[in-house]
Amino acid sequence: MRAGAFLYPWDVVGDPEAAPRLASLGVRQATLASAYHSVRALTPRHPGRRVVTARHSAVLYPPDAERWSGRALRPYEQGWIDCEDPGGPYGEAARALSEAGIEVHSWVVLAHNSRLGEEHAHITVRNAYGDRYAWAPCVARPEVREYLVALAGEAAVRPYTSGTELESCGWYGLAHLHAHDKTGGARLDGAAQYLMSLCFCEVCVAGYAGLGADPEELRARVKGALEPVWSGAAPRTGAGTGLEAADADRTREGEWLRVAGLLGADAAAVCASWRAEAARRLRREAVAAVRTAAAARASAGTAGVRTATAPAAGPDFRVMLHADPAPHRLGANAGVAPAQAVEDADGVVVPCGGGAAERAEALGPFAEAAEAAEAAGVAGAAGARAAEESGPGAGRVPGREAGDGSGSGSGSGTGTGIRGRFTVAANFTVVSGMGGSPHTLAADAAHARDLGAAELRLYHAGLAPDADLAAVGQALRELASPHTAG
Repeated sequence: MRAGAFLYPWDVVGDPEAAPRLASLGVRQATLASAYHSVRALTPRHPGRRVVTARHSAVLYPPDAERWSGRALRPYEQGWIDCEDPGGPYGEAARALSEAGIEVHSWVVLAHNSRLGEEHAHITVRNAYGDRYAWAPCVARPEVREYLVALAGEAAVRPYTSGTELESCGWYGLAHLHAHDKTGGARLDGAAQYLMSLCFCEVCVAGYAGLGADPEELRARVKGALEPVWSGAAPRTGAGTGLEAADADRTREGEWLRVAGLLGADAAAVCASWRAEAARRLRREAVAAVRTAAAARASAGTAGVRTATAPAAGPDFRVMLHADPAPHRLGANAGVAPAQAVEDADGVVVPCGGGAAERAEALGPFAEAAEAAEAAGVAGAAGARAAEESGPGAGRVPGREAGDGSGSGSGSGTGTGIRGRFTVAANFTVVSGMGGSPHTLAADAAHARDLGAAELRLYHAGLAPDADLAAVGQALRELASPHTAG
């Protein structure tokens, strides 16, 4: 299985051993942050520092002044990593990784930006009580969508970069790793998180009304459904869902059935319809902006060093989504209907925390949607491009190659793999101190491969201590062995 690892530019800038170290593990791709939210991060091996504090959401390259001139919403540039490279920390890190033989994909965080929300409060999600979430821009708002689409096109297509992964390409909500957080006093299950994340800004209120709902009645229903949470009387049961209590509390299906039971089926359907339409419009426009930027860069011949490890941007530039298969889910891995994901993008990166059952629930729907598209002779976004470029029949995708569980990017060489195949990548946390399990990675990855995952993502090569990286290297060697190929 092709393995990629997440990195921040500051993991590489100033550390000449960082890129060779990553390559020695057997990692073939780095997913490198180009637009990222605020964070405080350890750098366990860096020769010059141990902690980096990114004080606010920022791009890690010099933004194009002409692109953003006159716009109220615009990205902030980082100022915490000294770098003389004209491409900024991202450019310097991407070049170093590419020169070490590692393919670079940009990592672009979209609808998650606390500083933007603090300075432009009107663009943020406003819950049923009127509280605003500064970290969560409302993706139904035209000005937010315009900003995020422009950001995607700029931050994704950078020199030495041959693909991108879009995080938070959809709705964000209440859940947020906040400084000195004190929101754990009342138990909020998945259904309550969703209700607390429904937006009632003026744009969303008009949207609900346009679908035939009374927005004030909907607001009252949301607040009424949440009242047992605040009183501490919220039941841990599957009442009204048709599921066992444990399943109603934990599974994606149970979450949504509980929402429908609390709001009423019709009101829940209005919310789902409005939010799904807004999220998909953002998703499609963001992907299109990346495609346009990649084609323009390739045409202009400015995609960086044209080598096998730093190919020019263009038709093979992969656009993947950090995603969850339940459309009502929110956050970094924004929910998307699997069939729509296959139509809209080249692949998904799916978090695989938890045990085997959680892994199957997360990966299975995407793998099934990809297989259904293949069976119908449809290759989704990537296949459509291949068909347009190569003529009739080019969009039909070859089947998975026997014995290696391959998909896009899983063959030999450094390209992006089988053109046209929708890629499902299983994302495993490999930092023990953050709840990861690097010592079971080989078995967990083999299970993910059996579920239909073609690639791995490892979170996070820059945060992991030496012992965890050693376990990752051993796991990747085991997975590459013909005895474990399947």
